[in-house]
Amino acid sequence: MICIIPTPNLMAKTPFLPVMFLLLFATFRATLSANITTDESTLLAIKSHITHDPHNLLATNWSTSIPVCNWIGVTCGSRHHRVTALNFSSMDLTGIIPSQLGNLSFLAYLNIRHNSFHGSLPTELANLHRLKYLNFGNNSFSGEIPSWFGCFAHLQSLLLYGNNFMGVIPSTLGNLSKLETLAFYNNNLEGQIPSQLGKMSFLASLSIHHNNLEGQIPMSMGNLSNLKVLYLDENYLSGHLQSRIFDNLSKLQELNLIGNHISGSIPNSLFKCKELRYLLLGNNSMEGSIPMEIGNLTMLQYLHLGYNNLKGSIPSSIFNISSLLHIYLGYNNLFGSLSSNTFDHLPQLSYLDLSACQLNGRIPMSLFKCKELEYVHLGTNHLEGTIPLEISNLTSLKVFVIQFNNFSGTIPSVIGNITSLEIINFLDNNLTGRIPSSLCNLSSLWDLSLWNNSLDGTIPECIGNLSSLSVLDLGMNNFHGKIPENFVKGCSILSFRIKNNQIEGSLPRSLGNCKDLKLLDFGNNYLNDTFPNWLGNLDQLQVLNLRSNRFYGKVDSSDVTFTRLRVIDVSRNNFNGYLPMNFFENLHAIREVNEKKVKQEYMMDIIDDGTIYNVLSLSFTTKGLETEFGKLSTIWTIIDFSNNQFSGEIPKTLGELHSLIVLNLSHNCLTGPIPSSFGDLSELESLDLSSNKLHGRIPTEFKNLGFLEVLNLSHNNLEGPIPQGKQFDTFTNDSYIGNLGLCGLPLSKSCDNGEKNPVRFDTDDDDDDGLNWKFSILMGYGCGLVLGLSMGYIVFTTGRPWWFIRTYERVQQRFAKKVKKRTL
Repeated sequence: MICIIPTPNLMAKTPFLPVMFLLLFATFRATLSANITTDESTLLAIKSHITHDPHNLLATNWSTSIPVCNWIGVTCGSRHHRVTALNFSSMDLTGIIPSQLGNLSFLAYLNIRHNSFHGSLPTELANLHRLKYLNFGNNSFSGEIPSWFGCFAHLQSLLLYGNNFMGVIPSTLGNLSKLETLAFYNNNLEGQIPSQLGKMSFLASLSIHHNNLEGQIPMSMGNLSNLKVLYLDENYLSGHLQSRIFDNLSKLQELNLIGNHISGSIPNSLFKCKELRYLLLGNNSMEGSIPMEIGNLTMLQYLHLGYNNLKGSIPSSIFNISSLLHIYLGYNNLFGSLSSNTFDHLPQLSYLDLSACQLNGRIPMSLFKCKELEYVHLGTNHLEGTIPLEISNLTSLKVFVIQFNNFSGTIPSVIGNITSLEIINFLDNNLTGRIPSSLCNLSSLWDLSLWNNSLDGTIPECIGNLSSLSVLDLGMNNFHGKIPENFVKGCSILSFRIKNNQIEGSLPRSLGNCKDLKLLDFGNNYLNDTFPNWLGNLDQLQVLNLRSNRFYGKVDSSDVTFTRLRVIDVSRNNFNGYLPMNFFENLHAIREVNEKKVKQEYMMDIIDDGTIYNVLSLSFTTKGLETEFGKLSTIWTIIDFSNNQFSGEIPKTLGELHSLIVLNLSHNCLTGPIPSSFGDLSELESLDLSSNKLHGRIPTEFKNLGFLEVLNLSHNNLEGPIPQGKQFDTFTNDSYIGNLGLCGLPLSKSCDNGEKNPVRFDTDDDDDDGLNWKFSILMGYGCGLVLGLSMGYIVFTTGRPWWFIRTYERVQQRFAKKVKKRTL
């Protein structure tokens, strides 16, 4: 600092005054130059720590030949001509933050969001005591959030979202008395929310969602009287919502607690927050009824209470909130019916999800007055009646789901007038009649699911012209005739199911235009054709089910490969000839052991607007039972060539399919020994070679199959001792019956002196398939994993299945998360 002290002698000599001011000005310029030089060297240090600058923004501009205050992203103050702001937002930079950044002592604004900076934050940043705005969002910073952030007395915005920060939220942040915005979402933070955050009296927005926070929401949150936005979703918060928290939050506009473990009832004090626009409490464990006072929230736009344990009827007051855009109450224990005028006062409603609410009665006619509706999900209820013709009034409708109900009558042809439709899901109802050809007008349609109704007639030929169609599920109906022949080039079908109908003829070669096809399920029809080896050109195909048809001839082992095929079922046809060795050699997806068994994934994901749908479902004979796979996991690998006329020896190359889980070659005319290479099938859980003409011994290498739970070698010509120990101690007599040359436990025939072993088997006669599965299933399903899977199958085959409900879990979120996206 320069101090100017006037003296009488100097002031008296006026000729010296101009010289004095010139000296002072020169000194000031020199000091200013020194300070800006300090800032320049700091910025050059930052530049030197940038390892990737793809747009050359800093490389070409940050040069000593250009004044610092003219550098891109740099702002200088008009008073001191020092750097007061740095903005590197969205420059695609990669690097670390050097300690020299702490030398920019005049810095008040620092924004480096949407880059690839990494590493921890240097402690020297604590010197930036003038900071008012700090945004490090969407980078790759790691380590703990520094406690010295609490020293920034002037800070108004602290944004660290979208990084890899871990550890707890520092309690020192409670010292930021001027803070208005705090955003730590999308990190790996843990521990409890510090009660000290309740001291930030100016805080208007608190977003710490998508972390690993736990414990209760602290009562001190109720002190944040200026709070407008509170996002705590996707954490592990628990406990009740304490009523007093909301007593003083009169300015609260958005509350998001989705995806926690919050229990208890919805507190009535919440309905004092009259400015609420977003009330999102879904995916928790909340109980009790929905209070009638919810109708006091007259400004509410988004209501999400789905996936809780709420009970009782839906309060009519909800439907009087005319500002509502979005209602999601699905998957609760709600019940009752909806009156005919329920939707009279919801002119702006665009999203409605009342799925799995035990609703009965009919669809209220007032619903079709909501002209803005885009999404309607009424699935998994007890609704009945016909689909009203008035549905054509919903000209903006994109998703219409009424699965798992009791609707009857025909599909109205007027649905074909709703050209915005993307999803039609009517599966598991009592619909009759034909598929109206008007559906072919729906050029945006990507999911047509009519599974398990009583529809009949032929499949409209024009279905093949729907180039956007991804899911076509027509199974479990009474369709006859042929599969449409005209699947267009650029066909988008991923999943095509017509199982359990009366379809005849051959497979249309135009299916080869559907290059993204992943699942074909044509089982249980009257198809009459040779093996479609041309499907091997579809390099995305994962599942092929042709079971129980009239296919014939040899399974071609040409050069066409099925490299991604994981499930193939050609059982119960008229195939003959040798098992195709080259075909098995090319099953690369089964040759490679799946290393991700811990994290279960599903075979087919349909990605649409960031939403993932798992729609792959099939039934197969596995482990002695025909079971329905609700979601077919990438873990499952199945080969079923049973009940045909295959002959010759079993190819040794089958033993190279190291990730194979289910192999069924039963009821053929196979000869020769069981390949010892089967001992290399380390993932095998079910093996059925019954009812063939195999001979020789059971390979001792089978003892290496540690996951084998079901073994059926019955009705062959095998001989010699049965291997003992390990999983062989769990197999019963039924696994070996009909092989006169076998001996040893569990059979009664001894291998040494001919004496009888203790009887350990059921004496019932075998069934038509050559095996009584009572004991083998009981023993094989002793494993907890298999028990869990089998229970899932039983639920599917005997009750209302849940697999397709989950198909729309994510579709709901696409609309449910139409909450305001902030660009911080």
